[in-house]
Amino acid sequence: MRNFPLSRGTVAGLLKGYIGLSAAVYTEVYSMVLNGSASKLLLLLTLGIPIICLAMMYFIRPCTPASGEDSSEHAHFLFTQGTSLSLGIYLLTTIILKDVLSLGNTISYIFVAIMVILLMAPLAIPLKMTLFPANHKKPSQTDLLGGDGGLTQTDPLLTPSSSAAYLGSFYESEDITEVDILLAVGEGAVKKKKKPRRGEDFKFREAIVKADFWLLWIVYFLGVGSGVTVLNNLAQIGVSHGVNDTTILLSLFSFSNFLGRLGAGIASEYLVRSKMIPRTFWMTVTQIIMILTFLLYASSLSGTLYAATALLGVCFGVQFGIMIPTTSELFGLRHFGLIYNFMQLGNPVGALLFSGWLAGHVYDTEAAKQQVSSCMGPNCFRFTFLVLAGVCGLGTFLSIILTIRIRPVYQMLYAGGSFRLPTSSNH
Repeated sequence: MRNFPLSRGTVAGLLKGYIGLSAAVYTEVYSMVLNGSASKLLLLLTLGIPIICLAMMYFIRPCTPASGEDSSEHAHFLFTQGTSLSLGIYLLTTIILKDVLSLGNTISYIFVAIMVILLMAPLAIPLKMTLFPANHKKPSQTDLLGGDGGLTQTDPLLTPSSSAAYLGSFYESEDITEVDILLAVGEGAVKKKKKPRRGEDFKFREAIVKADFWLLWIVYFLGVGSGVTVLNNLAQIGVSHGVNDTTILLSLFSFSNFLGRLGAGIASEYLVRSKMIPRTFWMTVTQIIMILTFLLYASSLSGTLYAATALLGVCFGVQFGIMIPTTSELFGLRHFGLIYNFMQLGNPVGALLFSGWLAGHVYDTEAAKQQVSSCMGPNCFRFTFLVLAGVCGLGTFLSIILTIRIRPVYQMLYAGGSFRLPTSSNH
C-alpha cells in the first residue's frame, strides 16, 4: 500500500485475490501431490509454509512511490491481474478434472508444475526491469528553465512533508493565506489544530473515536461475518443438500471469492477515479446481492446451490477488497497496519457469533430432532440463512449512510481523476 499509494484498490485486490486462491492451491497440492494425506498436509502447514514466508520476507522492502501516473506500472498491474485470473481459471478446471476423471500421478504432477509456473509468473516483472531497465531521460537545466532563463515549471521542486498539504483548499473556510496562519502560529497568537481530518494520517487512538471508523467496521463485520458463516459450514451445507463430495463446491467458492477480491479493486478504482464514488458503494451493492443469495439458500430450490455459492463467493471477496483501500484513504498510511488489523477483527468476531453460535446451534438442534449426527435437509440451515439475510439488510442500510458521509472526502482526494498523493515522502 505504501509502495503503490496511487493504486490502492488495485494492490488490495491483487493481494487479497491471491489469498482467496490459496484454498484452491492447497486443495491442488493436497489431492495431487500429498495424495490426500492429512498428516502430510499438517506437516506442510506447520513447517513448509512458515519457512517459505520467512524466506520471502527478505524481498518485502519499501520503495520510492511514483509521483504521478506511470504507464509501465499500469502495464505491470495488468499483467499480474491477467496471470492471477489465468491461475484461478486453471485451478478450477484442474480440480474439476481431478474430481471427475481418474488421473495418474504423472499427469497430476504436470498439473501442479503448471500451477507453480502460473504462481511465479509475476516474477517476470522484476526480471524484465532488471535485465531491461527503462532509460528515463533526466531533466536538464534547460528543461527546467525557459528559453529566456526564467522558470517555466509551475510545480514546486521541494514540497512539505505533511500529508495535509493537499487538504488545505478543501477545508479552508476563511479567506486566510497559509502564510498568515504560519505567522500567527509562530507568534503564539493561535494554536495550530492538531486533530487530523478524514484523508489525513490518523493515529489509532484518533481513528477509533470517529463515527466513520465504526461504521466501516460494522459494515465489514456484517458482510464478512455472514459470508464466513457459509464458508465455514459449506461442506455441511452441501451434504445437507445431498452433495456428498463438496470439493467442487469449495473450489467454486474459492474461485468466486478470488474474482470478488480482484474485481473489487478494479471496479472501485475505476469508479473512484472517473466518478469520485466512494469504494463503499460496492459494499452496499454486494450486501444487497447477499440478501438475495441467503434467501436463495433458504428456499432450497433445486439446482440453485452452486449458483448461490458462486454469487456469495464474489460478494464475500468484495468486502475484503473494498475495506483495505477505504481504510487507507480515510485514515492514512502512517498507522495503517494497526488500524487495518483492527478492522480485520470483524472476520473472526463474525465467525464466532454467526458461525459458531448461530449456525452451530441451529444445526445441532435440527440434527437432534432427526436423531442423527449429520443433519440432512433444508431445515439444517434455513433459519440461519434467514437471520443472515437480515444481517446483510442492516449492513446495506449502514453502508449507504457511510457512503453518503465519506463522499466529500473522495471528491477531495480524487478531484483530479487520480488520487492526490499526500506529499509526505514517509508514505
